[in-house]
Amino acid sequence: MLQITCPWCGPRDETEFSYGGQAGVAYPAQPAELSDEQWAQFVFFRENPKGRFAERWMHAQGCRRWFDTVRDTATNDFLP
Repeated sequence: MLQITCPWCGPRDETEFSYGGQAGVAYPAQPAELSDEQWAQFVFFRENPKGRFAERWMHAQGCRRWFDTVRDTATNDFLP
């Protein structure tokens, strides 16, 4: 089981958290002007690197706050 460190609550088991996807994905500035293909790109297509990856997590069973963190996808280690 992974140990994830919540910035507010400290280290907790992964079962307390909800994964929120790739961090740093900006919402479209003019969403009404996007085509269906552009919406599909925004909603469904994300990077999938091997190595360091910025992610969003929510401490669902604790403080319920969202935070960004970096995880190594090859080892599942969370990095400072």
